[in-house]
Amino acid sequence: MDIANEIKQLRTDMGMSRKEFCDYYNIPYRTVTDWETGKRKMPGYVLELMEYKATAEQLKTAST
Repeated sequence: MDIANEIKQLRTDMGMSRKEFCDYYNIPYRTVTDWETGKRKMPGYVLELMEYKATAEQLKTAST
């Protein structure tokens, strides 16, 4: 799975709209939109940190 789909999947797994996701992580809406559409590439370590935070705060299960 490419990183654009992985970020979208993380957001979906967390049950958040794009706006809620942006507010939660304090990331500009345009940046997340560009990541999800593949216009910009998110560094892999950022996705790992986002998944870690979501799991730690029990917004996402570790197995998904």
